Amino acid sequence: MKAAYTKPFLTAIFIILFDQIIKTWVRAHMFMGEEIRFLGSHGMLHYTENNGMAFGMEWGGDAGKLALTLFRIFAVCGIVYCLIYLIKHKYHRGLIMNVALILAGAVGNIIDSTFYGIMYNYAPLFHGRVVDMFYFPLLRGTFPAWVPAWGNEAFEFFRPVFNLADASICVGVIMILIFQKHYFKHEVPEVNSPNSEMVEE
Repeated sequence: MKAAYTKPFLTAIFIILFDQIIKTWVRAHMFMGEEIRFLGSHGMLHYTENNGMAFGMEWGGDAGKLALTLFRIFAVCGIVYCLIYLIKHKYHRGLIMNVALILAGAVGNIIDSTFYGIMYNYAPLFHGRVVDMFYFPLLRGTFPAWVPAWGNEAFEFFRPVFNLADASICVGVIMILIFQKHYFKHEVPEVNSPNSEMVEE
């Protein structure tokens, strides 16, 4: 394998393995809903599982779950193709590494939703639940009474519970959005004109 392929794919493999190690540890050492605080009330491990998309969102019941898992598998195939294409055509290394992060996150959650049901004897193939554990409720409070729709209601930031795979996808996507002009910049060829250079007879 060429050196250009090694770093992004090794990075993806490392993240996938670390994600699965964390999930396995949480399943083995915590009960559902248990919390282990490491930043007081603002940062903790909170063991939960979800049937749907990133950050605990769900869609369409069992049929939606199956469709989502199959979609993820096809999406991963597309991401792998995209990553190989970017490497082959020597795109910006930052773009390549961020696509590798997205790939790692997608694969990490696919492992859960595809195999965990069978591995832990609670659901058939493609119907496993994704393990989430990172919870950072950094800010809690109540909306002022004058705020439309949400007046006097409690709010919390950041509410979703997520895993390393979710974080990997988000970091990859956000970095691509931030640096897209840098990643996709191209040189504009200079047009010759009588005023830009001397013309010899």
